Amino acid sequence: MTATARELSLPLGASGTVTARHFAASSAGAPLLVLAHGAGADQRQRFMVTVASNLAAAGVQVVTFNFLYTEQRRRSPDRAPLLEDTWRAALERIDAELSPKQAVVVGGKSMGGRIASQVLAAPPATPAWSRVRGLVLLGYPLHPPGKPDAPRTAHLPRIRVPILLAQGTRDSFGTRDEVTQVFDAIPARVTYNFIEGGDHSFAVPKSSGLTERDVLNGITLRTAEWIKRLPRPDRPE
Repeated sequence: MTATARELSLPLGASGTVTARHFAASSAGAPLLVLAHGAGADQRQRFMVTVASNLAAAGVQVVTFNFLYTEQRRRSPDRAPLLEDTWRAALERIDAELSPKQAVVVGGKSMGGRIASQVLAAPPATPAWSRVRGLVLLGYPLHPPGKPDAPRTAHLPRIRVPILLAQGTRDSFGTRDEVTQVFDAIPARVTYNFIEGGDHSFAVPKSSGLTERDVLNGITLRTAEWIKRLPRPDRPE
């Protein structure tokens, strides 16, 4: 069942304004996951809505948001500095709007998660970012398909919060062996959730006997369990 999302407007200063969607959990004081979309679709993509709805049902409130290029219905992603600026400003606005009392986690699908990781490698010295307790990566784009010599990994050793990484074992953006070689070597504590036979969108072969719903239910259940074990942030009452 798809949860009803409350629409939010996030002013980003001189850059403009983007929309966000808050999927509230039924339990009071639920942890918060701020989740960014991938390069090829906005926050209303079925994957994003399904994951957010499932997590809300499992007791984790979720806020998704658009980057400026998808808000303005452009196809090409913004350049990395603007994507990072959007992430920084979005979390600040969401934190001010919701005042979460439990764990705050950032992350995203593919590019959205990568940009979140880049911000966390050098997080702003603000209360909102200091309360972030974890990073969720749903299909990390370790490198462009067919280009393992162009890794997107230089910033990863500077991340200090725990990481949950869900990755398909046949992901052309980073296989199981490629991912573990990189993430096992960084200081952050990394928890893996490998989807056997899954591609970058977590689609699995029909021979697995699993449906898309089965796969996404499994991903969101493990993600919710992981988030709920994270420590509560410090926030003045």
